[in-house]
Amino acid sequence: MLNEKLKNHHLILASGSPRRQQFFTDLGLDFEIRLKPIKEEFPTRLKHFEISDYLAQLKALPFEGELNENDILITSDTIVWHNNQALGKPKNEADAFQMIKSLSHATHEVITSVCFTTTKQQKTVHAITKVTFKELSDAEINYYIETCKPFDKAGAYGIQEWIGQIGITKIEGSYFNVVGLPTHLVYQTINSLISS
Repeated sequence: MLNEKLKNHHLILASGSPRRQQFFTDLGLDFEIRLKPIKEEFPTRLKHFEISDYLAQLKALPFEGELNENDILITSDTIVWHNNQALGKPKNEADAFQMIKSLSHATHEVITSVCFTTTKQQKTVHAITKVTFKELSDAEINYYIETCKPFDKAGAYGIQEWIGQIGITKIEGSYFNVVGLPTHLVYQTINSLISS
């Protein structure tokens, strides 16, 4: 449906995440994957969605001067916001354990920002989902880390994996946002970009 409207445009997804790539496929969109390495660092003054907005925009910078007129570049970033701090991807098993332990028996926010860049404009949107975990035992946390190795995930967990299935008791907002992409917002924003 949207693909038909996009026939004069070229979508570039700058993400190595298999989950984000699958979402674009599931939305029925034709897209190219183009990756550029970037240091995911942000100023310490930033809080909450300012962090993911900043990082999503930062990921678009290496493409400056490279985009054609019909290109729409899509970059994104997901953070877990808990106890007034951002949880990124864990460095190792101990780090992953500490992160999940802090999320146990508590509610946190998952924020995904998506940045759309063309030769004429840049637009950034974000979605926030509240996720509540039951009290997780150390054995459950260790089992999950050993079997799923969640080192590529913000907050050290994937909602679609074992820990999400056994541990999440409540979710407020978009489920797909927690997996890594607020698909409803992406669809809506692409629609508005090509209609404007």
